[in-house]
Amino acid sequence: MASIDEISMAVISLLRLGAVFRFLFCMVRLQSAEEEATQYKKRAKNTVVFYIIAECVWQIKEIVFYYYS
Repeated sequence: MASIDEISMAVISLLRLGAVFRFLFCMVRLQSAEEEATQYKKRAKNTVVFYIIAECVWQIKEIVFYYYS
């Protein structure tokens, strides 16, 4: 069970870092490319929505593991 917890923590860390870097990338590109501003705004918004959904999934996983353990 310890290896499952370690793997899930690694995946959570990768998801968080990936979402932060994607959001920062979109913000930097948003400042430099005015003609593609709406595209990068939408991508940044989608990144935030993805992050929220991913965090909810991991919380549900923790609740299920707590309930059945």
